[in-house]
Amino acid sequence: MTADALARSFESIGDDYDRYRPGFPDEAAQIIVPVRVATALDLGAGTGKFTILLVDRADRVIAVEPSRPMLDVLRARSPRAEALIGSAERIPVPEGAVDVVTVAQAFHWFDREAASAEIARILVPGGVLGLLWNRSDPSCAWDRASHRIAHPAVGDSDGTTDSATELPGFVPVSREQVRWTETLTREHYLRRWTTISSFLVAEASERARMTAEIKAVLDADPDTRGRAELVLPQVTDVFVYRRA
Repeated sequence: MTADALARSFESIGDDYDRYRPGFPDEAAQIIVPVRVATALDLGAGTGKFTILLVDRADRVIAVEPSRPMLDVLRARSPRAEALIGSAERIPVPEGAVDVVTVAQAFHWFDREAASAEIARILVPGGVLGLLWNRSDPSCAWDRASHRIAHPAVGDSDGTTDSATELPGFVPVSREQVRWTETLTREHYLRRWTTISSFLVAEASERARMTAEIKAVLDADPDTRGRAELVLPQVTDVFVYRRA
């Protein structure tokens, strides 16, 4: 399965993606946009889970996303944002029009070189690029076990933040970790796994197997056994760059 096919697997699940995927802590937005700016653009915005944190931090917020179903959900949940069809390699805004670009849970899907050049094109001189990813807290054994079931090819680390290395045209400013917790029902947690790329592209029998094995993890772990509500620790990695 190619990376492009995995990326496209999300295009038809806007409602479920928005309902079951985690959001992002406000502290992550504060790190990237500590003071109000004129224009912020959320790239690969999906259903607007991070976009919504920008609307009170910028006079103008633009959300760019290639999937129309995702943008339909974004327009409903973040009506103050301008929602545009586009990609990281072809962003539909003029040169030097944006003060801050954010990419939440998406940069690893981009063509790194082309996306870096296009982001640099639309940023003002010295403009900010913020990349962020949610990931499992290493201290949470049951979530790590579930991760290994759903992502068997990548083991304990999914490697998504590997793309946040030195970027052409940008100067690294900081890397921070935000630790937070999320309370959700067992059913919500199980449904969340049905929105990941490896599950979406799998055969029905494989999806059933993964779901059964994750249920078995929850039934066996003392922190989750018999509980309808789960407390899930999360880590958000935040990378901040400035346009050179």
